[in-house]
Amino acid sequence: MASPRRRTPRRRVWPKIRLLLLVAVVAAGGTALYPVWKAANPDPPELKVRYRTDTPATAAAAKPSFEVFNDTDKAVPLSDVTLRYWFTADNNASYAFNCVNAVFGCSNVAGRIVAMDKAADAADHYLEVRFTAAAGSLKPGANSKGIDLQLFRTDHKKLKQSDDRSFDAEMTSYKAAEKVTAYKRGVLVWGEEPDGTEASDDKKAAAKASAPAPVPAPPAGVLFDDFTYQGPKDPALFKHGWLVRTSKGGPGVENTWSASGVSFPTAEGSHADGQVLNLRASTDGTEAGTKQASLGTAASKFRDGTYAARIHFSDEPSAGDSGDHVNQTFYTIGGKGSKYSELDNEYMPNGGWGRPGPKLDTVTWFDHKTNDRVYKTTNKSLDTWHTVLIRVKDGVVAYWLDGKKLFLSNGKYAPRADMSVNFNHWFIDLPFKGERAWDMKVDWLYYNANETLSAKQVQSAVDGFTDEGMNYFDTVRESR
Repeated sequence: MASPRRRTPRRRVWPKIRLLLLVAVVAAGGTALYPVWKAANPDPPELKVRYRTDTPATAAAAKPSFEVFNDTDKAVPLSDVTLRYWFTADNNASYAFNCVNAVFGCSNVAGRIVAMDKAADAADHYLEVRFTAAAGSLKPGANSKGIDLQLFRTDHKKLKQSDDRSFDAEMTSYKAAEKVTAYKRGVLVWGEEPDGTEASDDKKAAAKASAPAPVPAPPAGVLFDDFTYQGPKDPALFKHGWLVRTSKGGPGVENTWSASGVSFPTAEGSHADGQVLNLRASTDGTEAGTKQASLGTAASKFRDGTYAARIHFSDEPSAGDSGDHVNQTFYTIGGKGSKYSELDNEYMPNGGWGRPGPKLDTVTWFDHKTNDRVYKTTNKSLDTWHTVLIRVKDGVVAYWLDGKKLFLSNGKYAPRADMSVNFNHWFIDLPFKGERAWDMKVDWLYYNANETLSAKQVQSAVDGFTDEGMNYFDTVRESR
């Protein structure tokens, strides 16, 4: 007899089907509701920016200070990070910035001022701040600590911040600042842009993203400065290793060194943002009415390598009658006694010490007390911009002007100690009475401890730095 066919009872099948249908419905509803839930529960930002300032709405400079927090569980290279501080330019004024302080060093901070294609809410420009690979990485949960910056008009007039989007006078201590935006590899990850784009607007932010190439780390053993400062009391000037001379002594009219002769105006023929170092020597023909100007490095850590500066020498005073025996000098000096070292470029438009001008003396000193030195005089006017080089290698010193070798010294006439780098403008004597003022301008200074370079090679390096927004860095180590 055939065995009966066993059938699964219907009551056992339908509960399973109903369960599967319920799961499908719930899943479908959950998918539909996810965007709503996601909007109410967004992922935490990858970065967070806090801001503070200590300036009123009208000030000589904006002084934004930032802290960047890494709120992810992975390290974030600072070279991937860009910050933007949004502001409104005053009457189409030109602006510049500098870095005053950062834990990882201002040598690793780059920036540029960008005019927006279309003005938006309280902004038509922004200061974009980036960091080199040498700035390191933020570990998970880490804080960059304070990044202290200055933003100022290049005409040095006071700026109005009341209509600047990112400015908030109430934030005198660090607070989260969503009107300062942060980007990771070009994608907005913190804050709100003036057009309303927020970090949470993933598609919109990503569509607008244009990841900038990383800022290269500054080369080792190099100093570069394009003199983007507010004035002789700018804190960045001293943080960057410069000293404005006000001490007593010579050369020239003794005890007349004054900070009032040091300024940083814009000048025709200069590069980048147009600012230069200006050294003004002024007098009324009396010792009491004389002021000389000098700026030099605080550290004496320079010896072999390439020293270069772009300098505008002057044949005529900016005010008053001509005829003064002024000395416009780019030089290095260091050591004492048997280690004394000094390398000079001295331009005298009206001559000096009984010799007529205009003339440039290139001088290597062995002993200033006994006047033991060797030099060469180039007799011609230098009344414009010039690239001046000193190259030191293997005990040989070579002086160059605009790519042409002027003079060479060696043997005992070579540096025996590390030196400082200086620019001076002073009077050899006071031949007549009357008010007059002379100006010497310096566009930039470059020093490379590792190589002896040509003027073209130096200019190429300088152009590369400024194209990246690097207006200052110093990676030269002091001797131990």
